[in-house]
This record gives sequence, C-alpha cells and structure tokens, in this order.
Amino acid sequence: MSITLEEVTSSNYEAVCDLDVTDEQQEYVASNMWSLVESHYCQGHTCRAIYQNDIPVGFFMWVSETPEKVSIWRFMVDQRYQKAGIGRAALNLALNEIKACDKVKEIEICYDPENPVAKDFYSSFGFQEVGLDEDGEDMLAIIKL
Repeated sequence: MSITLEEVTSSNYEAVCDLDVTDEQQEYVASNMWSLVESHYCQGHTCRAIYQNDIPVGFFMWVSETPEKVSIWRFMVDQRYQKAGIGRAALNLALNEIKACDKVKEIEICYDPENPVAKDFYSSFGFQEVGLDEDGEDMLAIIKL
C-alpha cells in the first residue's frame, strides 16, 4: 500500500470533493468542497489529497496560524477506505511535511471530545490535550517541537 500526499489541483479537486465519511462521522468533519473554497480565499491554508496508489482516498487542510504555529483544520479518509491504516500513514506524512518547516514550533489539532477514537489516535502521534478551545466546544491537543 503506497500512501502519498498530493497537491489538490484542477485535475483532482472533483475527486477530492466526492470523498465522504460515514453518516455517523458527518458531524465531526467539514465538507471537502467547503474546505477547498475556504483555502482559496484565505491565506496560509495548505490542502493535500491523500492518495492510495493512484486513487484519492482522503483530504487534509492545515493552516499557518503564525510562522511558529500550524493548526490541522481538516483530516478525513473516505468511508470506503477507512480502517486500513491509511489515516495513520497519512497523518505521519502530514506531520513530517509540517515539521520540515524550520520555523514551526507547535502543531495543534482540535476534535470533538465526544469522538471516541480521536484522543487515543492523536495521542499516539504525540499530541497532548491542553483543554477545550476558546469556544469551549472542541478539545485542543498540541505537539511541541
């Protein structure tokens, strides 16, 4: 299984927009189409399609909050490709790409504290929970570099 992160371009954005999570996960994940629109009109957004071999199977978007801090805003694997280790491999690739920027000192991610899988999954990569976000809705977890 070859997992890569690729730029979202005019040749693959429709396939990325067609990716979807399960009905149960809908409340946790924004649509890829909305994320691509947001990234087009806002500075500092990086989008990547997750590929398994030559097939788009997921999506990432992260945002440079400051030169030292990056926030992962979107991360999804299509429902047809879940539970196959793709998410774990893709997050590892994304973290390595983010860490390659010398100025980055902190990576953060937010997730619904009611999401039963998120805490264990993200903590296995070194994310440590620091409390709820400023809206008091999502758990904030960070990696300090």
